[in-house]
Amino acid sequence: MEKMPYQPGVERLEQAFAPSAATITSDWQRALPTLHGEQVVLRDLRSSDAASLFALLTTDEVSRFISPPPVDVSGFERFIAWAQHQRIAGTYVCFAVTLKGFDTAIGIFQVRQMDPSFDLAEWGFAIGSAFWGSGVFQESAELVLDFSFDVLGVRRLEARAAVANGRGNGALVKVGAVQEAVLRKSFARNGQLLDQVLYALLAEDRRAKKASPRRSSSFTPVGVRVH
Repeated sequence: MEKMPYQPGVERLEQAFAPSAATITSDWQRALPTLHGEQVVLRDLRSSDAASLFALLTTDEVSRFISPPPVDVSGFERFIAWAQHQRIAGTYVCFAVTLKGFDTAIGIFQVRQMDPSFDLAEWGFAIGSAFWGSGVFQESAELVLDFSFDVLGVRRLEARAAVANGRGNGALVKVGAVQEAVLRKSFARNGQLLDQVLYALLAEDRRAKKASPRRSSSFTPVGVRVH
């Protein structure tokens, strides 16, 4: 999801329509579960994550293929508040990625609904470049996929990656995403219009992959703990 659903200023409009407590219908809307892998822990965002996310996600190598991130720590604080508001409304979730034994946020995974039932959704991610190639993405992605299909009830999960973003395309293919189309000049970044690849994962394909004895990934989720 290279175009982030959050943009500066959008929270002022949406807070005017903040849902009442009566609209909260599931545990994940009250608080995201904590997802545990072998080396990662995914948890709900906190305002204290703003400083590390600003430091890690605004570098040129990370931000070149995503929509412009907030320009300062306070901007990330507003993003985190917006993400929590959207979770309560039931339209969006955002996990902070941390390493087991350390509570510092080193990246995020986002899932947003594309229809009111969450049957169709879009996901995206950003990880600090110091952790690329370490297995952090693979473990985190597997946990988020299980959460999306098993808890949110997603049937079809889409993602977009710029054609020029070789690492992002490779990461999506590695977790089983299927390329469906090339969207010409669909993403504006730094004064350029970039082509994007549209990927999708289906719930039935995910179930089949997990059931297959030839599953290529050696990662096995450790478990899910609800706050």
